[in-house]
Amino acid sequence: MQAMNRERPDDLPDAEMEDEEESLPLPAPAADLTEATPGALKHGIEVIAGFARHLPGKPGVYRMFDRAGEVLYVGKAKNLKNRVTAYARGMAHTNAVARMIAETANMEFVTTGTEAEALLLESNLIKQLRPRYNVLLRDDKSFPYILLSGDHEAPQIAKHRGSRQRKGDYFGPFASVWAVTRTIDALQKAFLLRSCTDSFYENRTRPCLLFQIKRCSGPCTGEISIPDYQGLASQARDFLSGRSSTVKQTLSARMQEAAEELEFEKAARYRDRLAALSAVQAGQDINTQDVEEADVFAIDEQAGQFCVEIFFFRNHQNWGNRALFPRADKSLTPAEVLASVVSQFYDDKPPPRLVLLSHPLEEIELIAQALSTRAGRKVEVAAPKRGEKYDLVAHAQKNAREALSRKLADNAGQQSLLAALGAAFGMERPPRRVEVYDNSHIMGTNAVGGMIVAGKDGFMKSHYRTFNISTDTIAGDDFGMMREVLQRRFARLAKESGGAGPAAEEGDVGGSSPSPATNSSAVLEPEGDAVFPSRPDLVIVDGGKGQFEAARKIMAELGAADIPLVAIAKGADRNAMRETFFMVGREPFKLPPRDPALYFIQRLRDEAHRFAIGTHRAKRKRDTMKNPLDEIPGIGPSRKRALLLHFGTVKAIQRAKLDDLMRTPGVNAATAKAVHEFFHDA
Repeated sequence: MQAMNRERPDDLPDAEMEDEEESLPLPAPAADLTEATPGALKHGIEVIAGFARHLPGKPGVYRMFDRAGEVLYVGKAKNLKNRVTAYARGMAHTNAVARMIAETANMEFVTTGTEAEALLLESNLIKQLRPRYNVLLRDDKSFPYILLSGDHEAPQIAKHRGSRQRKGDYFGPFASVWAVTRTIDALQKAFLLRSCTDSFYENRTRPCLLFQIKRCSGPCTGEISIPDYQGLASQARDFLSGRSSTVKQTLSARMQEAAEELEFEKAARYRDRLAALSAVQAGQDINTQDVEEADVFAIDEQAGQFCVEIFFFRNHQNWGNRALFPRADKSLTPAEVLASVVSQFYDDKPPPRLVLLSHPLEEIELIAQALSTRAGRKVEVAAPKRGEKYDLVAHAQKNAREALSRKLADNAGQQSLLAALGAAFGMERPPRRVEVYDNSHIMGTNAVGGMIVAGKDGFMKSHYRTFNISTDTIAGDDFGMMREVLQRRFARLAKESGGAGPAAEEGDVGGSSPSPATNSSAVLEPEGDAVFPSRPDLVIVDGGKGQFEAARKIMAELGAADIPLVAIAKGADRNAMRETFFMVGREPFKLPPRDPALYFIQRLRDEAHRFAIGTHRAKRKRDTMKNPLDEIPGIGPSRKRALLLHFGTVKAIQRAKLDDLMRTPGVNAATAKAVHEFFHDA
């Protein structure tokens, strides 16, 4: 077949073929393709060749699928036909690429107008589908921002994380919630902006405590006029947008004027506001002189692992740094990993005007073009060699090296603890995935179950799950609650892995669940060099013999009897170090008081307890604050606000007659009738 011919096809120019060879995923020194299964490799090449014959020579994105429909790889190409033809010729530079070709059973393509558009689409698909052979940002959770709302006459300043659906100005990203909280605290002192919710604002009749301690100007009760308050909000917007010197000069001039007019209290207020602004700018480990707005990326590699350190600079201020540990093949160079990280990082966040890199990238101009398209303005991407920008990159690279060294050391310690845990429970090898379960409730109300997961990288919080216990379970029946949680967990696992077993019930919340398009990834999920299993090697439940028997029976029913199960009963007087353990085939036993495995088990149990009780408290708080009006069909936020403004309280609404309800501004007759019938069972 032509697809198996190792010679260059006649219709492919030399220069284009060389470009395509350099652009294949996971490039490295050439590897012998005979290490892949010959039959599978031949079949994969035939599949790819069949698609290559009909592809256009246009930019676009391609996806490679295995027989189970799981996405193996997402790539972009300047010329789809040339790129896929290179695969069809069996040109793999590494064993990983050879395996990917051998596993390919199907492909899908999307053409784009430009290569930059293809790069943007590729980044989006990688983050959505998390293909096995791509570089993945495993811990790229959403970053916090400061929101200055634009949908209210008195703008609110607040922390924000997630999609930007609310109208207003977003400033960030910040590296941590702590950095956002500290900055908002200083901005409240400087600009006296409200942080309360709109509903709280609308129902105030006198100023709150924040007004008394000079953290808010009190627009809710008219302590400041709305135009004057909007002026304060405008100053805050200017300060966060980079015009800090103008704001500080204005405040300084007003302080001087107040002092000259002998209004010393007013001058002191301006002085305090200036001090708060100085605190925002001075309370940083590193600041810039010439770089106003930039993100700095630096990468380090050790023992086949990568760490990318990111520093955020806005308004000449350091807004913190974050270390990311992408999953990438060892054959990739740091520059190739960095290019993929930068492209994916800005998939859900706006890029700054300047992006500084520790390594020069082959496609640096293409990345700059793609980021400019996303931002709607020019974005510069550079790898500086001297000056202040180089110093910033060098500082970030030092942090990347130190962060990766710490992680490698922590992983070594975690692996030794997992080995000790496996030895303590008589396992043949250390567990790779440990699941710990605990329930939390008060007299059977607001009952939730929590599952935490631990592996060689420590607590795997993206795998945590919470389960809302159904009302069918008898209140206070801890054994029944444990049965329900484990039944839902292992039924879902059986369904995702394609095994037999009851379908999973709804009601699981928290964490992230596999996408329907990548169902098979639920069995083996990327984690460093290997894969992180979704099926546990060890299950631990918090409780005594009763919980143990309940868990054992339900796991046996769902085909998970081969998974080691351990129950932990608290010691006498609930003291630590005296726990009793229950396992199949062993009499109840204790571990030596100073056994490292015992300390590790206590950490796991305490984390499960913290997670379960935290979820329970959040659910209880939501139920406590629930408004009866929320249960009435057709009553949204606007009509609820109209009713509360007219009657004052829910009790007054409940006592109101139908005629009174119909006279409420903003409430029509049908809504008034629905409210009346709800409270009077008419």
